[in-house]
Amino acid sequence: MEFDAVILAGGRSSRLGGTPKSRLVSGGRTLLELTLRAARGAGSVVVVGPDPGPLPAGVLKCREEPPFAGPAAALAAGMAALEAHREAARPARTVPPLTLVLACDMPRAAAAVTAMRESLAAGVEGDGVLAVSADGRRQPLAGFYGTAALQRSIADAARRGALANASVFALLASLDVRGLRVPPGSTDDVDTWDDAAALGVSGRPPAAVPEEPPGAEGTDRDLGGKR
Repeated sequence: MEFDAVILAGGRSSRLGGTPKSRLVSGGRTLLELTLRAARGAGSVVVVGPDPGPLPAGVLKCREEPPFAGPAAALAAGMAALEAHREAARPARTVPPLTLVLACDMPRAAAAVTAMRESLAAGVEGDGVLAVSADGRRQPLAGFYGTAALQRSIADAARRGALANASVFALLASLDVRGLRVPPGSTDDVDTWDDAAALGVSGRPPAAVPEEPPGAEGTDRDLGGKR
């Protein structure tokens, strides 16, 4: 199965007191390392976010503009970086039919990716597939999407000036994406230190984690806005 991968590793991590999610640790590996392992098999991989530190050879990195403009803008930046990388290759690389999109705060995402790949092995229906948790929650930041369809959706949003601070759900609204139930816990994410403890994820929390300002609740999670 041919695919490229966009890994979203940015955001303010407000409910973690600013501690980057990508550098939290589970089983001796950072969450970014685990996400890169979940994306194994991709032709090209790009990590979108602030400086992630050393990356494996060949892994690209970029940043959304303006910084912290949200997951839709980050996804658009990642797709643009992959396209530029393909065009710069000599000879130019062909566009893979699918793009894997993964947030880096799901330590067990590999199981979800495996389930989706097995489902897609028989052929792609519509514009792709996204993970659905055991309790029925759709997770747009764990999905395989038709590359051409995703590019069209991003281009349309860009023309309308609708990328900055937009949700991934809004970006995908025009796509025909099938939901797939994935193994329990495989899309559980880390938004708070309580989440981290429940998932066996460690990090060095700040001495005092500031409370979110009024009205900020849910900015890391709702509507694909896991930033």
